[in-house]
Amino acid sequence: MTSRLNRLAVAFLATALATLGVTVANPAPASAAMTICYNTSQAGSYASVANQAASIWNNATVNLTLSANCGSNLRIYRITGGGSYAVRTSLGNGRVYIDTQQAAQYSVLRIMTHEIGHILGLPDNYNGNCALLMSGGSAGTSCTNPYPSTAEASRVSNLFAGTFSATDRSADVFRDSWPSALTPVS
Repeated sequence: MTSRLNRLAVAFLATALATLGVTVANPAPASAAMTICYNTSQAGSYASVANQAASIWNNATVNLTLSANCGSNLRIYRITGGGSYAVRTSLGNGRVYIDTQQAAQYSVLRIMTHEIGHILGLPDNYNGNCALLMSGGSAGTSCTNPYPSTAEASRVSNLFAGTFSATDRSADVFRDSWPSALTPVS
């Protein structure tokens, strides 16, 4: 009888909290972190930059680990022209395209870490603040900060802990984070 009352009390509490919009989550232990396998076979000279960006995300977040060439959740491509961008097919899955022309103007590590941030669930933030990774190219060519802010890293950690709804994990294409390549004036 006591066990049944406990279950009813827990069910009642969970229903009451859900009604109030409160989410209760049990954080996963570090050993249960999701692994995102990224593939650099098409990244060319940017493969080492992808590894650096993965290390930055691994050090900044919990609940996920980016691991090189163990699969293809995330594919990284080196392209010329068209701008750097990311295509997220679902949370932790997609493609990152790094444009060599933009990488010649902006910090390629910042571009890479920013675009991977989209795959990890972060939107663009065009406020020009260099301290925010997701401000992208709006912070200017002198901004070389490749690190997510505490708030950005926390959001990614929460997404991978399952504390946000599925609508935060939808597929999307993220373009125009980086102004197009400068055209010389004749």
